[in-house]
This record gives sequence, structure tokens and C-alpha cells, in this order.
Amino acid sequence: MSETPWLRALRQGVALRLHIQPGAKKSEVVGLHGDALKIRLAAPPVDGKANEALLAFLSDRLGLPRAAFSLKSGQTSRRKVIEIMADEALVRRQIGL
Repeated sequence: MSETPWLRALRQGVALRLHIQPGAKKSEVVGLHGDALKIRLAAPPVDGKANEALLAFLSDRLGLPRAAFSLKSGQTSRRKVIEIMADEALVRRQIGL
């Protein structure tokens, strides 16, 4: 698969570079924001709620267990890197970009 700025293949799994907009009406993937995939989250950026909502949203969207996801950077930032124990083709197909 070809590399894109927001998706990078790892030895085992992939890394997603994300730009998060918390406090939205609904959780959804909205497209690209520079070199990151932009996701709106229907969760406030308070006490880690947006991070948990993000991981739950991705788990549901990709059809993978929550244990397959790891927040690697950006715990208190809109810019985040998530590692996913999944095939790159599955992530591309389920994200829809």
C-alpha cells in the first residue's frame, strides 16, 4: 500500500496521525487536516473523556476490539497518534479515505 501522511505502516499494525475536534454534535471522520485525519468527537475535552471517546469511536468504526488501540502521543492535545494492531488495508477500507 502507498504511504499517506495520516497513515503509516508499522512492523505490526499501523499508526494514525489525527487532528481531533472535541465537543461536536456527533462523532465522525470529516477528512484531512494538513497531514492528519480529522475526526469530530461528540465528547468534551475534559478528564480524558475525549480520548476514551476517540478510542471507542475508532474501535466501532474499524470493527476491532478496544485492546487493539493505543494512544501513543497527544494525551492533552488535538494532535494525536494512535497505534492500531490491524492490517493497513482494513484501516483504509473502514476509514473510507
